[in-house]
Amino acid sequence: MSEVFSDHSLACRLERSEARANAGFVDARARLYPNSGATWIEVAGAYAMFDGPCSPCTQTLGLGLFAVPSAAEMDRIESFFRERNAPVLHEVSPLADKALLETLNSRGYQPVEFTSVMFQVLKDWVPTAQGSASLHTWVAEAHECDVWAQTSADGWSEFAEYADVMRELARVVAYRENGTPFLVELEGQPIATGDLAIHSGVALLAGASTVPKWRRQGAQNALLESRLSYAKEAGCDLAMFCAEPGSASQRNGERHGFRIAYTRIKYKLAD
Repeated sequence: MSEVFSDHSLACRLERSEARANAGFVDARARLYPNSGATWIEVAGAYAMFDGPCSPCTQTLGLGLFAVPSAAEMDRIESFFRERNAPVLHEVSPLADKALLETLNSRGYQPVEFTSVMFQVLKDWVPTAQGSASLHTWVAEAHECDVWAQTSADGWSEFAEYADVMRELARVVAYRENGTPFLVELEGQPIATGDLAIHSGVALLAGASTVPKWRRQGAQNALLESRLSYAKEAGCDLAMFCAEPGSASQRNGERHGFRIAYTRIKYKLAD
């Protein structure tokens, strides 16, 4: 078995891969919705991204991991968000420089969220023989992006209050230039989606969604297998995804050979 340790080097690879995927999302938003104001900057190695005041992409990734930000650099990041009437949020890896904690404490930040960052070494991964022969999984082509977006949004249909938001988010993901969208079909009907973004040998898995009436048919397991096979064939040596600690997503990942690299903390600047 290949040995990969949860250290600073691994954290840099994982955090940069997710940051590049999110920056690609922001770029797609700006392209599809020019009036959105979506944009991002890099400061002290961290990506500060704005995708709208309420978007989960509006935050930084990698703060304190590649360099310790100076007071002037922190001012610049905070101004980037405040000028756009957005909260100032940082997803911080525990492998970041310890000096960052003092900086965050002195500037009035508070922890507001935990995230499990999961990873798997693809050299050791082999596909299983399990799965339903009735499920067909493939990479969506350009003309299928709207189908992918609608199917993804339908996976959230039980939350009617988020329908419009999820439909727009799914469309941006589908048209992101650095993403690879996957579809699952059952009896000629698209029933589930998944997304894959590759950067420097790391495959980020995201975009998991299954239409409610087609759940528990094995669609997400099929998507996981298909995306890992695709990533390994593309030359990736690592796969990653993020989950709520202790969630069903985390448990499912652990069943399929993923392990926790570290628990990330999201910090918010007090109003």
